[in-house]
Amino acid sequence: MKDQSLYYGDCLDWMAGWPDSSVDLIYLDPPFNSNTDYNVIFGPENGVSAQVRGFVDTWRWDRASAARVRDIEDAGSHPLRDAILALRRLLGPCGMLAYLSYMGQRLVEMRRLLKPTGSVYLHCDPTASHYLKLLMDAIFGAKNFRSEIIWRIGWISGFKSQKKGWIRNHDTILYYLRSDEAGRYFNKEYIPYAEDYVRRDGKKPTGKGIPVEDTWNCSSADILDSIMIKSFSQEKLGYPTQKPLALLERVIRASSKAGDLVLDPFCGCGTTLAAAQNLGRRWIGVDISATAIDIVQDRRLRPMGIEAEVFGIPQDTSGARRLAAEKPFDFESWAITRIPGLVPNEQKRGEGCIEGRGLMLTAPTGHESRLVLAQVKGGNGFQLSQFREFLDVLDHEGAACGVFITLYPVASREARSLASEAGEIRVGSERFPRVQFWSIDDCFRGRYPRLPVVADPATGKAVRAL
Repeated sequence: MKDQSLYYGDCLDWMAGWPDSSVDLIYLDPPFNSNTDYNVIFGPENGVSAQVRGFVDTWRWDRASAARVRDIEDAGSHPLRDAILALRRLLGPCGMLAYLSYMGQRLVEMRRLLKPTGSVYLHCDPTASHYLKLLMDAIFGAKNFRSEIIWRIGWISGFKSQKKGWIRNHDTILYYLRSDEAGRYFNKEYIPYAEDYVRRDGKKPTGKGIPVEDTWNCSSADILDSIMIKSFSQEKLGYPTQKPLALLERVIRASSKAGDLVLDPFCGCGTTLAAAQNLGRRWIGVDISATAIDIVQDRRLRPMGIEAEVFGIPQDTSGARRLAAEKPFDFESWAITRIPGLVPNEQKRGEGCIEGRGLMLTAPTGHESRLVLAQVKGGNGFQLSQFREFLDVLDHEGAACGVFITLYPVASREARSLASEAGEIRVGSERFPRVQFWSIDDCFRGRYPRLPVVADPATGKAVRAL
């Protein structure tokens, strides 16, 4: 466990290895079970207006969730046992129960990591906030519940106003303490008095300001709008659930002090980490998405002059092989992001799926498509049938070109002959193979596939692997 660092992978796996009572403050903005696919936006420059799926917030009851619930129910002393039993009777086997058991496992680890003086803020929406509060009561204790903060998202857009019925315009933040000791470390927040503010007796006030209530962004004196409704917000990094920096700074100021350690186990684009850095706190971020880790590094930390150490990302071929064996989906996402301009399809997993894609800035001569597709195979043995399927997908999708990524170099003459038969594409005066092999060994030797200029998913600007 090292502060000012990023951890790639499931936060449950990372947290399980960290010491008890080591964190001062936890803020998490996890998936909400909103049944929504969230997109990371390609920049608008150079005519690029495309998106890649950032993560999928859809939960289904499957074997993994059934096993997770069974493990909790069979453990007689598990802090979630009674709550999960009750929720199972209420909800039955369903996506919501799958989601709640997933969240419950991770919240148990978060409580273990918090110091007795620590606090936790769980950001959620009305889809699951009432169920999550039951879990928090079971894990942290109902007596340690302190506030249900209502954050008004901001003004209502024209699209939202068309909804029949009451229009949702808020998120909920559940604030709990680790123990009674934590309450002594709360720093009350105030909104400065307006220049023309006077007391009832007509005199100027002398206090610190107006105390912040548990409803935020609900008055003209407390502007905390979501950046997602601001077309020209300078904060926007293209991440779909990004929260305002001021929101996180308020949380961190209130429940920590300089030098404290702040953990965000679902760090997304890293707003919590930037807020902690700005306020002189130490921080740790975890995310299961390789796309998110790259965004935190490239769009958030490096512009601040910070080069964070990243754990869970392979540093050599043997590390890549371990990742492929232990966490094949993580390996696929990581492998895709090693090629500049390509991004992983986080929502598509399993056989027959395309793991990554990118967009060329210029379509090849005689070809309308600018699409670049990538397939990843992390197994020990190359299968020619898989490569044939990839060629079929390229044709079906009408892709301009593709990269077949393997853990080990492909030595098959027949496969290389098929790749050669796929021909070339021409962009300007340059020619490129329509399909090519690229291995993780190539990656660590600094050899990249020969691709035309591709749109950087962060900015839309030109990028090419050299």
